[in-house]
Parts: sequence; C-alpha cells; structure tokens
Amino acid sequence: MGESQRELVLERAHNLVPLLQESADQAETERAVPKETIDALRKSGLIRITQPKRFGGAELGWDVLCEVAQILASADGAQAWVGAIMADHAQMLACFPEAAQEDVWNKNSDAVMSASFEPTGHAIPVAGGFQFSGEHSFASGIDHADWLICGGFIIEGGKQKGPNFFLVPSSDVEIIDDWHAVGLQGTGSKSFRVSNVFIPAHRRLDGAEARAGMPPGALVNTAAVYRISRGIHTSCLFSALSVGMAQGLFQEWLSYTAQRVSHGVVVRERPEEKMIAGECSAKIAAAEALYLKTIREAMGVLESGGKQDAHEQILVKRNAAYAAKLALEAGTRLFNAAGGRVIFQGAALQRRYRDLLASASHFSITWDGSSLNSGESLLNLAVN
Repeated sequence: MGESQRELVLERAHNLVPLLQESADQAETERAVPKETIDALRKSGLIRITQPKRFGGAELGWDVLCEVAQILASADGAQAWVGAIMADHAQMLACFPEAAQEDVWNKNSDAVMSASFEPTGHAIPVAGGFQFSGEHSFASGIDHADWLICGGFIIEGGKQKGPNFFLVPSSDVEIIDDWHAVGLQGTGSKSFRVSNVFIPAHRRLDGAEARAGMPPGALVNTAAVYRISRGIHTSCLFSALSVGMAQGLFQEWLSYTAQRVSHGVVVRERPEEKMIAGECSAKIAAAEALYLKTIREAMGVLESGGKQDAHEQILVKRNAAYAAKLALEAGTRLFNAAGGRVIFQGAALQRRYRDLLASASHFSITWDGSSLNSGESLLNLAVN
C-alpha cells in the first residue's frame, strides 16, 4: 500500500467530519443515517476502502479502515459506525466465491451491504443452492442496503452445519422497525426477516473458512486484507470506533468544561478537573496506541505472506478488547464529571457517551472473555 493512498483516504475522512457533526442530531432523531451522509460516504470512496481494485475499490489494509473509522467516530459515533460497517462488509463480500462478488459489483460497484452475523437462519439444500429463512437482528444501515449478509446453519439430515453466511438482495427481505436503543440510535440497526428465499450455492461463505482467513475469495483477491481472520482481526474495527467516540466525547467535555460555572466556581480552575483531563486523555491515547499497533503488526505479518498463530490471535482479541475498555473508562469518568446538566436529552455530551457505551458493548470486544482466554494462553505457554 502506498503511503500517499493512505494519506488520501485519511484526508477524505477528515473532510467528512463537519458533515457528520452537523447530521448527528438528525441521525439520532430519525434512527437512521441520513441519505446525504451515505451519498457522501459513497462519493468519497470510504466505503470502498477494502473493496477489490478490480471492482473499483482501494484494496487497503484493515489498519487503514480502522484509522478512518476512528476519525469519523470522533465526529459522530452512529454515522461512523454505519460507514465502517459498510466498508467491513465490502471486505467480507470479497471473501465470498467470485460469482457472488460479480452478482453484486458487476451491477453496481457502489453497492452497500448490511449484515446480521448471528446464525439464526436455516438453509435447506435444494438443487443449485438453498431455501433460506430466518429472522435477524442488529442490521446496521439496513435502510440503505442493496444486499444483506445473513448468518445461519445448513440443515441437512437432521443436523446443523456451520455457521455460514448467505448473501441475499435487499428486495427479498422484510425490515422490522424495532431499533429503539439506548445508544447508537442513529445506526438504524433494525431487524429483518427472510422467508423461504432461494439462494444460489455461490452466495454462501463458510464461516470456518472466514474465521481461518482462508476464504474462497482470497484465491482471486490476493491482497493481505482478504486473509484477515473474521472475529479476530476484525475486532480492532470496534476498538477504533470506540476510541474515536471517546476522543469526540473528550473534546466535547473540554469545550463544555472550559466555560462551565458551578455554584459560583469556575470549574476549569479546580485541580480535580485538571486531573480528570490528564488521566482521561492518557487513557484514550493508550487505547489508540494499543489497538493500532496491534492491527498494524497483524497486517504486516499478512502482507509478508505469514500468518499469526493461535496465541498471537488471542492477544489481538485481548488488545482490541482492552483498548475499548480503556476508552469506555475514560468516557465514563468524563460523563460523570460533567455535572447534572448533561443528562438532559439533546445534550451532545450525553449522546456521545451513550454511543460509546453501546459501541464498547459489542460482542467482539467484551473484556472478560478476552482476559480469560489470553491469561489461559499465556500460562499454558509458560508450562510448555
């Protein structure tokens, strides 16, 4: 990857910051990213960061996607979440068999996807493919999606095989308007239903192959980004979003606190406020350094033709989860220190905190499991 190409996409991300800031309240109120933001993301090419070059994408690394996501999330968490997810799904489509990629991108290189990865769907094998049904949740950006990626099991001989991922056109799904959330309200992460839809065999991606970083799409798309491990390296994207949201919250807190007077006292002059600013800025900086170093090193291994072993991948998950933990700790401290006026609806600081709270709750960056797994792996290595 040329450094100039990375700098170009980072510049485009910075250029979108004012739009996301101005649209944040609208996204929150409408429970969906405004069309103008989606159009701007398309025009900027940011949702094609990881899309193959042969389909008009930039084919950049996961580390660059994380950097872009962090920049956008500092402006508005919800809109950044959808933009990052759409870029994530472009990478995932590139891992499907080549025919599935052609189904989507030969018709529209700007097509965007939403997804629900939990394997709640059931696929019954039939001639040429599957009859698929399922009810799915957390489909971020679904109002704008051209295609849906659905998690599910193949049901055959009374047994479940999978999990797998299935690609379905948005015209074949029913959107369920149930997204009323405490945070990331603007992502519009509604549920959807698929009822007995035929899916050609080439629109299936084996979940085990995706997790192992050996999907069929990597045979035709040979860049390193198509060999990342689903659920491992991809977790760093949610760290990036959480860190970006914490950065945005911190800047909001600084601006608010600099002008705040409480009970006749100029708040910024209190020693405790200065300590909070110092501690929280350090935690956010540490979180950024940890996740970004982790994903850059992982991409470096893949780009050199190597592969991280199981222990190294466990540490990737640990670092991603700990970065999000640090970001949330800083955000919580800042919110608690901001005083009672920020708890009212419409206060930008409380919206930013709610978005961060929701972001850091993503299943891929939960700390307890990552802490347990990494500790076990480290002790096992010490014994051996």
